[in-house]
Amino acid sequence: MPSTLNTLALAHRFLQEQVKPGAFCIDATAGRGRDTAFLCSLVGPEGRVLAFDIQQAAVDSTRALLEEKGYSSIAQVVLDSHSHMARYAEPQTVDCVVFNLGWLPGGDHTVFTTADTTIPAVEAALELLRPGGVCCLCIYYGGASGTQERDALLPFLESLDSDRYTVIISRFANRPGDPPIPVFLYKDA
Repeated sequence: MPSTLNTLALAHRFLQEQVKPGAFCIDATAGRGRDTAFLCSLVGPEGRVLAFDIQQAAVDSTRALLEEKGYSSIAQVVLDSHSHMARYAEPQTVDCVVFNLGWLPGGDHTVFTTADTTIPAVEAALELLRPGGVCCLCIYYGGASGTQERDALLPFLESLDSDRYTVIISRFANRPGDPPIPVFLYKDA
């Protein structure tokens, strides 16, 4: 495998195969806006992307990137927790939800996602997804921030009803340290 193959590259390949022009996507963790912009490139001018982050720096960074790339009319960036996404979308209207868990790249490492909000956010995402919709999670868990979130989230995902969802949890078996875990979820039609 090429060394450039990482969790984010796998996630983007998955999203490229699943997200079509005109889709409605949610970036549950906007961060610096790279996933939000990527989703905008996939949904095109007929689509819609809704992005969430709890940090003003992330919202500002995402908005600036969207403006730079000409995607401001496609995406809305909201300063709110991903656990509140159901306040902004109707059930079974969303084609794709993306999570990049951990902390804001280049930001304060004392502010990070936790199972207390991530599990309710994933539950909300599952209700918002239309039949045939997908969810992609990149679980970054190294250091003090994410081990508890990972240890709560993985059993939750494994417990989802197999008649309604297909969950694929991948792991890098030979990477040193704490390589992020890519998760791909399909809501069955």
